[in-house]
Amino acid sequence: MKALITELIWSEGIEELKDQGFEVHYDENLWTDRERLLQVIPEYDAVIVRNQTIVNEELMEAGSRLKAIGRLGVGLDNIDVKRAKEKGIPVVFARHANATSVAEYVLTAILSASRPLHLASVDVRNGGWNRKKYTGGELYQKTIGLIGLGEISHRVAKRAHAFGMTIIGYDPFITEYDHVVAETGVHVKETLEELLLESDFISLHVPLTPSTEHLLSTPELNRMKPSSYVINTSRGGIIDEQALAAALQNQQIAGAYLDVLEQEPILDSHPLLLCENVTLTPHVAGLTEESQVRTSFLVAKEIGKVLKGERSLCTV
Repeated sequence: MKALITELIWSEGIEELKDQGFEVHYDENLWTDRERLLQVIPEYDAVIVRNQTIVNEELMEAGSRLKAIGRLGVGLDNIDVKRAKEKGIPVVFARHANATSVAEYVLTAILSASRPLHLASVDVRNGGWNRKKYTGGELYQKTIGLIGLGEISHRVAKRAHAFGMTIIGYDPFITEYDHVVAETGVHVKETLEELLLESDFISLHVPLTPSTEHLLSTPELNRMKPSSYVINTSRGGIIDEQALAAALQNQQIAGAYLDVLEQEPILDSHPLLLCENVTLTPHVAGLTEESQVRTSFLVAKEIGKVLKGERSLCTV
């Protein structure tokens, strides 16, 4: 069997595939050459991608031997899952493999907003000693609002509890008996508006779908506290970036931490680049050495199961 990897993978994943008897072709930049990808895909039984390779009907039709699609992550908006199901091609994803890393990113953002030590250090190195400016604030008794109450929110909530934060959430698909409510202690709000009005920090944990696109736009941003921050580690497009830029420039909210954008990399002309109160990172919330070892190994292992006709708990 042959496996094609079109984007970055850690060596543990490649070794696992080889140990299972796969012939592996790895080219982390192949996703940038669509024509070549379409030419070579007919040779492979499995293709493993991240979030840049567009796995649509065109690619699946060209990949006549494809028996499995692997996603090195959890977001699936670059994969036509419906068409894959119609063609009988299982889609394997890295279930929960990077959840801890994303949760820690969210807490890092909250701590950075509350105590910007990096800015204080720059000030001291430049001859300053502004204790008033860098006094900061505590997380204790602040409120974090989680939009979407899945595994990552569960892990964020556990860590936020350690700081003595109040944790609220909004998710129309969650009941009072789900573990994130019953065991993690998240207080569920009936409406998104309630969460926006009460939160000091808002963290997004929902997939990009027609119902979540621009979930936060001008009306929602206007309901947030002027002292509040929004953190997006889910998908670009959940926040209306034009509306967010306006809210930041007008100081309607205190700031934003964005790891994902509607177009990546960001365009030089993007209005968010004019906002000093936004921190932008290059889609790295789930990227730690530990999570990438887990992700690469898990997807490789589960691809092998699928192709052997075994049951996998990591298929869509």
